[in-house]
Amino acid sequence: MKIFRNYFLRFLPLLAVIGPGIISGSVDNDAGGITTYSVAGAQFGFGLLWVLFLTTFSLAITQEIGARMGLATGKGLASLIREKFGIRWTAWIMLILLVANIGTIAAEFAGIAAAMDIFSVPHIVSVGIAAVCIFFLVTKGNFKNLERIFLITSAFYLVYIVSASLAHPHWQMAIKNIVIPSIQINKTYFLTLIAVIGTTITPWGQFFIQNYVVDKKLTKDDMNIERGDVFFGSFITNFISFFIIVACAATIFAHHGSIQTAGDAAVALVPLAGKLAGLLFAFGLLNASIFGAALVPVSTSYVVTEAFGFESGLNFSFSEAKEFYGLFAFLLIVGSLLVILPFVPLLTILFVSQAINAVLLLPILVFVFILSNDKKLLNGYANNSIINIVVIITFLAIAVSSIIYFLSLFVG
Repeated sequence: MKIFRNYFLRFLPLLAVIGPGIISGSVDNDAGGITTYSVAGAQFGFGLLWVLFLTTFSLAITQEIGARMGLATGKGLASLIREKFGIRWTAWIMLILLVANIGTIAAEFAGIAAAMDIFSVPHIVSVGIAAVCIFFLVTKGNFKNLERIFLITSAFYLVYIVSASLAHPHWQMAIKNIVIPSIQINKTYFLTLIAVIGTTITPWGQFFIQNYVVDKKLTKDDMNIERGDVFFGSFITNFISFFIIVACAATIFAHHGSIQTAGDAAVALVPLAGKLAGLLFAFGLLNASIFGAALVPVSTSYVVTEAFGFESGLNFSFSEAKEFYGLFAFLLIVGSLLVILPFVPLLTILFVSQAINAVLLLPILVFVFILSNDKKLLNGYANNSIINIVVIITFLAIAVSSIIYFLSLFVG
Protein backbone atom coordinates (compact mmCIF):
# COMPACT_ATOMS: atom_id res chain seq x y z
CA MET A 1 0.00 0.00 0.00
CA LYS A 2 2.89 2.33 0.85
CA ILE A 3 4.55 1.62 -2.51
CA PHE A 4 1.29 2.41 -4.31
CA ARG A 5 0.95 5.68 -2.38
CA ASN A 6 4.52 6.70 -3.27
CA TYR A 7 3.92 6.05 -6.97
CA PHE A 8 0.65 8.00 -6.78
CA LEU A 9 2.39 10.97 -5.14
CA ARG A 10 4.99 10.97 -7.92
CA PHE A 11 2.21 10.90 -10.49
CA LEU A 12 0.32 13.87 -9.00
CA PRO A 13 2.48 16.59 -10.64
CA LEU A 14 1.81 14.95 -14.00
CA LEU A 15 -1.96 14.97 -13.40
CA ALA A 16 -1.81 18.66 -12.47
CA VAL A 17 -0.16 19.61 -15.77
CA ILE A 18 -1.63 17.31 -18.45
CA GLY A 19 -4.72 18.41 -20.32
CA PRO A 20 -3.96 21.20 -22.83
CA GLY A 21 -2.11 18.93 -25.29
CA ILE A 22 -4.56 16.04 -25.11
CA ILE A 23 -7.66 18.22 -25.31
CA SER A 24 -6.28 20.45 -28.07
CA GLY A 25 -5.20 17.41 -30.07
CA SER A 26 -8.43 15.49 -29.55
CA VAL A 27 -10.70 18.32 -30.61
CA ASP A 28 -8.93 18.39 -33.99
CA ASN A 29 -11.04 15.28 -34.62
CA ASP A 30 -14.19 17.39 -34.53
CA ALA A 31 -17.19 17.22 -36.86
CA GLY A 32 -15.29 18.76 -39.77
CA GLY A 33 -12.36 16.46 -39.12
CA ILE A 34 -14.45 13.30 -38.97
CA THR A 35 -16.28 14.31 -42.15
CA THR A 36 -13.00 15.07 -43.91
CA TYR A 37 -11.44 11.75 -42.90
CA SER A 38 -14.65 9.91 -43.81
CA VAL A 39 -14.71 11.49 -47.27
CA ALA A 40 -10.97 10.78 -47.68
CA GLY A 41 -11.50 7.08 -46.87
CA ALA A 42 -14.67 6.75 -48.94
CA GLN A 43 -13.20 8.44 -52.04
CA PHE A 44 -9.54 7.38 -51.97
CA GLY A 45 -9.44 4.31 -49.73
CA PHE A 46 -6.12 4.12 -47.88
CA GLY A 47 -4.54 6.54 -50.37
CA LEU A 48 -4.33 9.56 -48.04
CA LEU A 49 -3.07 7.80 -44.92
CA TRP A 50 0.48 8.98 -45.68
CA VAL A 51 -0.66 12.56 -45.06
CA LEU A 52 -1.55 11.65 -41.46
CA PHE A 53 1.97 10.37 -40.88
CA LEU A 54 3.48 13.70 -41.93
CA THR A 55 0.91 15.95 -40.23
CA THR A 56 1.49 14.16 -36.92
CA PHE A 57 4.99 15.69 -36.81
CA SER A 58 3.76 19.10 -37.99
CA LEU A 59 0.93 19.15 -35.45
CA ALA A 60 3.23 18.10 -32.62
CA ILE A 61 5.80 20.79 -33.45
CA THR A 62 3.33 23.65 -33.98
CA GLN A 63 1.42 22.78 -30.80
CA GLU A 64 4.69 22.49 -28.86
CA ILE A 65 5.65 25.98 -30.06
CA GLY A 66 2.36 27.40 -28.77
CA ALA A 67 2.66 25.66 -25.40
CA ARG A 68 6.32 26.71 -25.06
CA MET A 69 5.59 30.37 -25.85
CA GLY A 70 2.72 30.37 -23.34
CA LEU A 71 4.88 28.81 -20.60
CA ALA A 72 7.86 31.08 -21.32
CA THR A 73 5.93 34.39 -21.50
CA GLY A 74 2.74 33.77 -19.52
CA LYS A 75 0.83 35.38 -22.42
CA GLY A 76 -1.43 34.17 -25.20
CA LEU A 77 -0.52 34.35 -28.88
CA ALA A 78 -2.85 37.30 -29.57
CA SER A 79 -1.18 39.37 -26.83
CA LEU A 80 2.27 38.63 -28.24
CA ILE A 81 1.16 39.60 -31.76
CA ARG A 82 -0.27 42.89 -30.46
CA GLU A 83 2.87 43.72 -28.48
CA LYS A 84 5.26 42.80 -31.29
CA PHE A 85 3.40 43.97 -34.40
CA GLY A 86 0.82 46.50 -33.19
CA ILE A 87 -2.95 46.78 -33.23
CA ARG A 88 -3.41 46.87 -37.05
CA TRP A 89 -1.73 43.52 -37.64
CA THR A 90 -3.58 42.13 -34.63
CA ALA A 91 -6.94 43.26 -36.02
CA TRP A 92 -6.10 41.65 -39.38
CA ILE A 93 -5.18 38.33 -37.76
CA MET A 94 -8.33 38.47 -35.62
CA LEU A 95 -10.41 38.92 -38.77
CA ILE A 96 -8.75 35.87 -40.36
CA LEU A 97 -9.36 33.86 -37.20
CA LEU A 98 -13.02 34.89 -36.99
CA VAL A 99 -13.68 33.91 -40.61
CA ALA A 100 -11.98 30.54 -40.12
CA ASN A 101 -13.61 29.84 -36.77
CA ILE A 102 -17.16 30.78 -37.70
CA GLY A 103 -16.93 28.19 -40.47
CA THR A 104 -15.51 25.66 -38.02
CA ILE A 105 -18.19 26.36 -35.40
CA ALA A 106 -20.89 25.95 -38.04
CA ALA A 107 -19.22 22.67 -39.00
CA GLU A 108 -19.54 21.46 -35.38
CA PHE A 109 -23.27 22.15 -35.35
CA ALA A 110 -23.58 20.59 -38.80
CA GLY A 111 -21.98 17.49 -37.28
CA ILE A 112 -24.56 17.45 -34.48
CA ALA A 113 -27.34 17.78 -37.07
CA ALA A 114 -25.83 15.02 -39.25
CA ALA A 115 -25.44 12.64 -36.28
CA MET A 116 -29.01 13.20 -35.09
CA ASP A 117 -30.34 12.83 -38.64
CA ILE A 118 -29.72 9.13 -38.14
CA PHE A 119 -32.36 9.16 -35.42
CA SER A 120 -34.71 11.42 -37.47
CA VAL A 121 -34.32 14.41 -35.13
CA PRO A 122 -35.01 17.75 -36.92
CA HIS A 123 -32.03 20.10 -37.23
CA ILE A 124 -33.73 22.94 -35.36
CA VAL A 125 -34.30 20.66 -32.36
CA SER A 126 -30.89 18.94 -32.20
CA VAL A 127 -28.87 22.08 -32.92
CA GLY A 128 -31.01 24.34 -30.71
CA ILE A 129 -30.81 22.05 -27.68
CA ALA A 130 -27.07 21.52 -28.18
CA ALA A 131 -26.37 25.28 -28.37
CA VAL A 132 -28.30 26.01 -25.16
CA CYS A 133 -26.67 23.12 -23.27
CA ILE A 134 -23.18 24.13 -24.39
CA PHE A 135 -23.77 27.73 -23.35
CA PHE A 136 -24.81 26.80 -19.82
CA LEU A 137 -22.10 24.15 -19.52
CA VAL A 138 -19.37 26.70 -20.23
CA THR A 139 -20.81 29.77 -18.49
CA LYS A 140 -21.94 27.98 -15.31
CA GLY A 141 -18.95 25.65 -14.94
CA ASN A 142 -15.49 26.39 -13.61
CA PHE A 143 -12.15 25.77 -15.28
CA LYS A 144 -11.23 22.55 -13.45
CA ASN A 145 -14.62 20.91 -13.90
CA LEU A 146 -14.74 21.81 -17.58
CA GLU A 147 -11.26 20.41 -18.09
CA ARG A 148 -12.31 17.10 -16.48
CA ILE A 149 -15.35 16.94 -18.76
CA PHE A 150 -13.22 17.63 -21.84
CA LEU A 151 -10.67 14.98 -20.84
CA ILE A 152 -13.41 12.38 -20.30
CA THR A 153 -14.99 13.33 -23.61
CA SER A 154 -11.62 12.82 -25.33
CA ALA A 155 -11.70 9.16 -24.27
CA PHE A 156 -14.88 8.51 -26.27
CA TYR A 157 -12.90 8.80 -29.52
CA LEU A 158 -11.81 5.21 -28.87
CA VAL A 159 -15.13 4.07 -30.39
CA TYR A 160 -13.58 4.62 -33.83
CA ILE A 161 -11.01 1.91 -33.16
CA VAL A 162 -13.85 -0.54 -32.50
CA SER A 163 -15.82 0.70 -35.51
CA ALA A 164 -12.82 0.24 -37.83
CA SER A 165 -12.08 -3.22 -36.43
CA LEU A 166 -15.66 -4.33 -37.07
CA ALA A 167 -15.17 -3.36 -40.73
CA HIS A 168 -12.42 -6.04 -41.06
CA PRO A 169 -9.99 -3.92 -43.11
CA HIS A 170 -6.83 -5.07 -44.86
CA TRP A 171 -4.48 -3.94 -42.08
CA GLN A 172 -1.26 -4.69 -43.96
CA MET A 173 -2.36 -2.54 -46.88
CA ALA A 174 -3.41 0.28 -44.56
CA ILE A 175 -0.07 0.30 -42.74
CA LYS A 176 1.80 0.22 -46.06
CA ASN A 177 -0.06 3.33 -47.23
CA ILE A 178 1.06 5.25 -44.13
CA VAL A 179 4.66 5.35 -45.34
CA ILE A 180 4.25 5.04 -49.12
CA PRO A 181 2.54 8.09 -50.71
CA SER A 182 -0.19 7.48 -53.27
CA ILE A 183 -0.68 10.75 -55.13
CA GLN A 184 -3.33 11.46 -57.75
CA ILE A 185 -3.23 14.50 -60.00
CA ASN A 186 -6.79 15.81 -59.88
CA LYS A 187 -8.57 18.65 -58.11
CA THR A 188 -10.73 16.41 -55.90
CA TYR A 189 -7.63 14.69 -54.53
CA PHE A 190 -5.85 17.98 -53.76
CA LEU A 191 -8.95 19.54 -52.21
CA THR A 192 -9.23 16.50 -49.92
CA LEU A 193 -5.50 16.62 -49.17
CA ILE A 194 -5.75 20.31 -48.20
CA ALA A 195 -8.82 19.57 -46.08
CA VAL A 196 -6.99 16.76 -44.25
CA ILE A 197 -4.13 19.15 -43.44
CA GLY A 198 -6.51 21.99 -42.53
CA THR A 199 -8.57 19.87 -40.15
CA THR A 200 -5.43 18.58 -38.40
CA ILE A 201 -3.41 21.80 -38.01
CA THR A 202 -5.97 24.54 -37.43
CA PRO A 203 -5.77 28.34 -37.04
CA TRP A 204 -7.76 28.23 -33.79
CA GLY A 205 -5.60 25.40 -32.43
CA GLN A 206 -2.50 27.61 -32.55
CA PHE A 207 -4.16 30.16 -30.31
CA PHE A 208 -5.99 27.65 -28.11
CA ILE A 209 -2.99 25.68 -26.86
CA GLN A 210 -1.11 28.83 -25.85
CA ASN A 211 -4.08 30.41 -24.10
CA TYR A 212 -4.88 27.13 -22.39
CA VAL A 213 -1.50 26.73 -20.67
CA VAL A 214 -1.70 30.37 -19.55
CA ASP A 215 -5.25 29.96 -18.21
CA LYS A 216 -4.19 26.76 -16.44
CA LYS A 217 -1.46 28.85 -14.77
CA LEU A 218 1.37 26.57 -15.85
CA THR A 219 4.96 27.84 -15.71
CA LYS A 220 8.38 27.13 -17.20
CA ASP A 221 8.86 24.43 -14.54
CA ASP A 222 6.11 22.43 -16.27
CA MET A 223 7.83 22.58 -19.66
CA ASN A 224 8.91 18.93 -19.93
CA ILE A 225 5.62 17.45 -18.75
CA GLU A 226 3.58 19.77 -20.96
CA ARG A 227 5.79 18.96 -23.95
CA GLY A 228 5.00 15.26 -23.39
CA ASP A 229 1.30 16.13 -23.05
CA VAL A 230 1.39 17.95 -26.41
CA PHE A 231 3.25 15.17 -28.22
CA PHE A 232 0.92 12.51 -26.83
CA GLY A 233 -2.15 14.56 -27.80
CA SER A 234 -0.81 15.04 -31.34
CA PHE A 235 -0.17 11.31 -31.71
CA ILE A 236 -3.62 10.38 -30.37
CA THR A 237 -5.48 12.72 -32.72
CA ASN A 238 -3.97 11.18 -35.87
CA PHE A 239 -4.10 7.69 -34.36
CA ILE A 240 -7.88 8.08 -34.18
CA SER A 241 -7.97 9.75 -37.62
CA PHE A 242 -6.26 6.64 -39.02
CA PHE A 243 -9.12 4.42 -37.83
CA ILE A 244 -11.79 6.78 -39.21
CA ILE A 245 -10.21 6.63 -42.68
CA VAL A 246 -9.72 2.86 -42.40
CA ALA A 247 -13.35 2.27 -41.41
CA CYS A 248 -14.66 4.12 -44.48
CA ALA A 249 -11.98 2.75 -46.83
CA ALA A 250 -12.71 -0.87 -45.85
CA THR A 251 -16.45 -0.48 -46.38
CA ILE A 252 -17.65 2.42 -48.52
CA PHE A 253 -14.61 2.66 -50.83
CA ALA A 254 -14.26 -1.12 -51.10
CA HIS A 255 -17.90 -1.41 -52.19
CA HIS A 256 -17.71 1.62 -54.55
CA GLY A 257 -20.09 3.66 -52.42
CA SER A 258 -20.18 7.39 -51.83
CA ILE A 259 -21.07 9.71 -48.95
CA GLN A 260 -21.91 13.36 -48.45
CA THR A 261 -21.30 13.72 -44.69
CA ALA A 262 -19.90 11.77 -41.75
CA GLY A 263 -23.53 10.97 -40.88
CA ASP A 264 -23.83 9.25 -44.25
CA ALA A 265 -20.72 7.25 -43.36
CA ALA A 266 -22.36 6.00 -40.18
CA VAL A 267 -25.45 4.92 -42.13
CA ALA A 268 -23.34 3.28 -44.86
CA LEU A 269 -21.37 1.28 -42.30
CA VAL A 270 -24.48 -0.52 -41.00
CA PRO A 271 -25.06 -2.93 -43.93
CA LEU A 272 -21.31 -3.26 -44.60
CA ALA A 273 -19.84 -3.63 -41.12
CA GLY A 274 -22.85 -4.18 -38.88
CA LYS A 275 -25.25 -2.06 -36.86
CA LEU A 276 -22.84 -1.69 -33.93
CA ALA A 277 -20.12 -0.22 -36.18
CA GLY A 278 -22.58 2.30 -37.59
CA LEU A 279 -23.95 3.32 -34.19
CA LEU A 280 -20.47 3.71 -32.72
CA PHE A 281 -19.43 5.86 -35.68
CA ALA A 282 -22.52 8.06 -35.20
CA PHE A 283 -21.93 8.31 -31.45
CA GLY A 284 -18.33 9.34 -32.08
CA LEU A 285 -19.51 12.03 -34.50
CA LEU A 286 -22.04 13.42 -32.01
CA ASN A 287 -19.48 13.41 -29.19
CA ALA A 288 -16.85 15.11 -31.33
CA SER A 289 -19.31 17.71 -32.61
CA ILE A 290 -20.45 18.74 -29.13
CA PHE A 291 -16.84 18.74 -27.93
CA GLY A 292 -15.80 21.04 -30.79
CA ALA A 293 -18.90 23.25 -30.54
CA ALA A 294 -17.86 24.05 -26.97
CA LEU A 295 -14.11 24.45 -27.45
CA VAL A 296 -13.82 26.38 -30.72
CA PRO A 297 -16.06 29.28 -29.58
CA VAL A 298 -14.22 29.30 -26.24
CA SER A 299 -10.89 29.49 -28.06
CA THR A 300 -12.13 32.28 -30.31
CA SER A 301 -13.43 34.27 -27.34
CA TYR A 302 -10.11 33.79 -25.57
CA VAL A 303 -8.15 35.15 -28.47
CA VAL A 304 -10.28 38.11 -29.57
CA THR A 305 -10.91 39.49 -26.08
CA GLU A 306 -7.28 39.02 -25.10
CA ALA A 307 -6.10 40.74 -28.29
CA PHE A 308 -8.02 43.91 -27.43
CA GLY A 309 -7.28 43.93 -23.69
CA PHE A 310 -10.53 42.60 -22.19
CA GLU A 311 -10.74 40.09 -19.34
CA SER A 312 -10.44 36.65 -20.89
CA GLY A 313 -10.73 33.09 -19.61
CA LEU A 314 -12.87 30.45 -17.95
CA ASN A 315 -11.51 31.38 -14.53
CA PHE A 316 -13.59 34.56 -14.64
CA SER A 317 -17.31 34.71 -13.91
CA PHE A 318 -19.82 36.04 -16.46
CA SER A 319 -20.00 39.43 -14.71
CA GLU A 320 -16.19 39.73 -14.64
CA ALA A 321 -15.69 38.89 -18.32
CA LYS A 322 -18.83 40.03 -20.15
CA GLU A 323 -17.02 40.54 -23.45
CA PHE A 324 -15.53 37.04 -23.31
CA TYR A 325 -18.83 35.28 -22.60
CA GLY A 326 -20.81 37.66 -24.83
CA LEU A 327 -18.64 36.81 -27.84
CA PHE A 328 -18.91 33.12 -26.91
CA ALA A 329 -22.72 33.38 -27.00
CA PHE A 330 -22.64 35.31 -30.30
CA LEU A 331 -20.51 32.63 -31.95
CA LEU A 332 -22.83 29.87 -30.75
CA ILE A 333 -25.84 31.70 -32.19
CA VAL A 334 -24.21 32.42 -35.57
CA GLY A 335 -22.80 28.90 -35.89
CA SER A 336 -26.10 27.23 -35.06
CA LEU A 337 -28.15 29.53 -37.31
CA LEU A 338 -25.95 28.73 -40.31
CA VAL A 339 -26.92 25.09 -39.90
CA ILE A 340 -30.60 25.58 -39.07
CA LEU A 341 -31.17 27.70 -42.20
CA PRO A 342 -32.51 25.26 -44.83
CA PHE A 343 -30.61 26.61 -47.82
CA VAL A 344 -27.11 26.09 -46.34
CA PRO A 345 -25.58 22.74 -47.48
CA LEU A 346 -24.11 20.69 -44.61
CA LEU A 347 -21.37 19.12 -46.73
CA THR A 348 -20.05 22.51 -47.83
CA ILE A 349 -19.83 23.65 -44.21
CA LEU A 350 -18.33 20.40 -42.95
CA PHE A 351 -15.78 19.70 -45.66
CA VAL A 352 -14.88 22.89 -47.52
CA SER A 353 -14.43 24.82 -44.24
CA GLN A 354 -11.50 22.54 -43.42
CA ALA A 355 -9.75 23.36 -46.70
CA ILE A 356 -10.30 27.07 -46.03
CA ASN A 357 -8.75 26.57 -42.59
CA ALA A 358 -5.53 25.33 -44.20
CA VAL A 359 -5.23 28.43 -46.41
CA LEU A 360 -6.01 30.81 -43.51
CA LEU A 361 -3.42 29.02 -41.37
CA LEU A 362 -0.58 30.32 -43.59
CA PRO A 363 -0.42 33.95 -42.34
CA ILE A 364 -0.82 32.76 -38.74
CA LEU A 365 2.16 30.41 -39.15
CA VAL A 366 4.25 33.37 -40.31
CA PHE A 367 3.58 35.26 -37.07
CA VAL A 368 4.13 32.11 -34.99
CA PHE A 369 7.46 31.51 -36.75
CA ILE A 370 8.72 35.06 -36.14
CA LEU A 371 7.65 35.13 -32.49
CA SER A 372 8.97 31.68 -31.66
CA ASN A 373 12.41 32.67 -32.98
CA ASP A 374 12.57 35.85 -30.89
CA LYS A 375 15.34 35.00 -28.41
CA LYS A 376 14.83 38.19 -26.42
CA LEU A 377 11.11 37.50 -25.97
CA LEU A 378 11.47 33.81 -25.08
CA ASN A 379 14.70 34.11 -23.07
CA GLY A 380 16.29 30.77 -23.91
CA TYR A 381 13.13 29.03 -25.15
CA ALA A 382 13.30 30.03 -28.82
CA ASN A 383 13.08 27.47 -31.66
CA ASN A 384 15.97 25.26 -32.61
CA SER A 385 16.87 24.51 -36.24
CA ILE A 386 14.90 21.24 -36.41
CA ILE A 387 11.68 22.92 -35.27
CA ASN A 388 12.20 25.73 -37.79
CA ILE A 389 12.68 23.22 -40.62
CA VAL A 390 9.41 21.42 -39.73
CA VAL A 391 7.48 24.72 -39.62
CA ILE A 392 8.90 25.84 -42.98
CA ILE A 393 8.13 22.48 -44.62
CA THR A 394 4.59 22.60 -43.19
CA PHE A 395 4.07 26.11 -44.55
CA LEU A 396 5.42 25.17 -47.99
CA ALA A 397 3.38 21.95 -48.16
CA ILE A 398 0.12 23.81 -47.46
CA ALA A 399 1.02 26.63 -49.86
CA VAL A 400 2.02 24.30 -52.72
CA SER A 401 -1.03 22.05 -52.26
CA SER A 402 -3.33 25.09 -52.26
CA ILE A 403 -1.70 26.53 -55.41
CA ILE A 404 -1.96 23.19 -57.25
CA TYR A 405 -5.63 22.89 -56.28
CA PHE A 406 -6.54 26.42 -57.41
CA LEU A 407 -4.64 25.93 -60.69
CA SER A 408 -6.51 22.67 -61.26
CA LEU A 409 -9.79 24.58 -61.14
CA PHE A 410 -8.84 26.37 -64.34
CA VAL A 411 -7.23 23.37 -66.03
CA GLY A 412 -10.34 21.28 -65.54
